[in-house]
Amino acid sequence: MNTTDKKKHMGIGKKSIISIILFMLLINTLMCLSGSLVFDKAIEKIYNERGYVVANIILQQIDHDKIAEYARTWTEDSYYNEMSEYLQMIQECSDAAYIYIGVPYEDKTIKYIYDSGSEMGFVDPISAPFEKIWRSYTEGVRPDDYLVRHSQYGFLTSSCLPIKDSSGSTAALLFVDTNMDVILSTLHRYVLTVSCIAMVLLIVFSTLNWYFMNRYFIDPIMAIRKNVLHFASNNAENDNTLERVRTRDELEELAVSVNKMENDIARYIEEIRTVTAEKERIGAELDVARQIQADMLPGLFPPYPDRKEFDIYASMTPAKEVGGDFYDFFFIDHDHIAIIIADVSGKGVPAALFMVIAKTLIKYRSLTGDVISPAAILKDVNGRLCEGNEAGFFVTVWLGIIEISTGKGIASNAGHERPAVRRKQGSYDYVINKHSPAVAAMEDTVFTEHEFKLEPGDSFFIYTDGVLEATNADVKMFGPEQLLDALNELPDADAETLLKNVKNKIDGFVGDAPQFDDITMLEFRYFGEAALDSLG
Repeated sequence: MNTTDKKKHMGIGKKSIISIILFMLLINTLMCLSGSLVFDKAIEKIYNERGYVVANIILQQIDHDKIAEYARTWTEDSYYNEMSEYLQMIQECSDAAYIYIGVPYEDKTIKYIYDSGSEMGFVDPISAPFEKIWRSYTEGVRPDDYLVRHSQYGFLTSSCLPIKDSSGSTAALLFVDTNMDVILSTLHRYVLTVSCIAMVLLIVFSTLNWYFMNRYFIDPIMAIRKNVLHFASNNAENDNTLERVRTRDELEELAVSVNKMENDIARYIEEIRTVTAEKERIGAELDVARQIQADMLPGLFPPYPDRKEFDIYASMTPAKEVGGDFYDFFFIDHDHIAIIIADVSGKGVPAALFMVIAKTLIKYRSLTGDVISPAAILKDVNGRLCEGNEAGFFVTVWLGIIEISTGKGIASNAGHERPAVRRKQGSYDYVINKHSPAVAAMEDTVFTEHEFKLEPGDSFFIYTDGVLEATNADVKMFGPEQLLDALNELPDADAETLLKNVKNKIDGFVGDAPQFDDITMLEFRYFGEAALDSLG
C-alpha cells in the first residue's frame, strides 16, 4: 500500500456535520448579538422615558419661582424642607437611584439646589455629556438623547428637564437618575432566554437538515462513489448497489446511468475475455458504449423548436470509441439556459465514466442551486469530484448561464479554451477572460466568473482543445488562426451549417492522419425578444 492509499481524508459526512454545527453556532451568535443590541436600546429607552414621567410629575408639584429664588440666594427656608421631603418620597416610590436639582456652569460643574446626599450649594463635576446638559440649560429644552454615564455614583442614565420660572427663564435643571444595573440585568435575562430558545430551535433544524441531507443526498452520493470505486478496483464487477438509490431526482438518474454503463462495460469486458479474436464483436460492443455516451448528450436539433429567441447546435466526435468530451444545455427556468462544454483528461472508458459523473453533477447542481452562479456550481462539483479521485482525473469546463429575455449572461472558465464571439454583422474573434484551474484538479479551488451581454444578432462558439490540436501528417496543428478563418468564412450561416463547415475545414486539413483527441463544438446564436416580435 503506497502513501496515497494511507492518507486519510475527511469524508463528506463529517464535513456536513461540521458545517451544520458551525452554521448553528454562527446563527445563534448573530441572533443573540443583534437581539441584545436592539433590546438594549429598547430597555434603555423604556427606563429613560420612565424617568421623564417621574420628572414631569415633580415639575407639576414644585414651585418653579422658589427654585429660581434658591438659585439666586442659595438659602433654605420652610418650603425647601417640604420640597425635600416630597422629593425623597418620590425617589423611594419611583425606585429612582437619585433625584436632584442643580445649576450647571460653563466650567463643567453643577451646583446643587437639592440633592438627597448633600447640602444646598454643594458643587460637583458634571459626568454626563456637558454639551447636552448646557444646551438644555441655556435653551430650556429637553435633551434629544439619553444621558448615560459612568461616575463616582455608579453606572447611571439620567432624565433631565429644565425648570422655568414664571417669566419663562430657565432657573435650574431637574434630574431623575436610573441605575443602569437594572437595565443590564434585564438585558442579561433576555440574552439568556433568546440563547436557549435559539439553541433549541437550531438543534431541531440542524437535526432535521442532517437527516434529509444524509438520506437524500449524502448517502446516494457515497453509494455511487463506493460503487464506482468497487467497480474500478474489482475488474469491473458490478454489485448492483446502485439499484437501491431511490431519490426520485438527478441523483437517481446518475445512479441509473452509472449502473447502466457499468453493466454495459462489465458485459463488454466479459465478452472481450472470451472472444478476444473477434474484432467485429469488439467493435460492436464498443459501438454500444459509444451509443450510451451519445445518448447522454443532447442530439435532437433544434432542441427547443418553440423558442425562437436563439439557435443552438453542437457536435462531438470522439477520438476513440468513447471519449472524455461532453457538451450540454438545458433550461434552469423558463428564462435561463445553461450551456456547458467540457473536456475530461485522458481517453477511453475511464474518461467516459468520469465524464458521466461530471456531467450529471454539473446538471444536478445547476438545477438545484438557490443562486444562479457558474462559479458556485463549479465549486460544489469540484468538491464532489475530488472525493476518491484516485486516478487523478480532472475536467476543463466552460459554463455559461444566459438570461434569454435580456441577453445577460454569467460564465466561468475552468481551464478551458477561450470562446470565439461575433457581434452583429462583425467577425469572430477570441474573448480573453480570467481562467480558473480545471475542475477536480485541486480541492477547495475558488472559481471566478464574469458577466457578458449578448445583443440580438450576436453569437459565440465554444469548443474543446481537439479542434485547435487537430494534427495533419506533417505534424502541424489546425491552430487558432485557421479556426477563426473557418468561422468567418460563413459568419451569417445558421448554427448547424457553421459547425459543419468548421468540421469540414478540420477534416480537409488533417487528411488521412489519425484523430488523436475528441473534437467537440457548440454554436449559440442570440436573436432576443425581437425574434418573437417579428413572428407577429
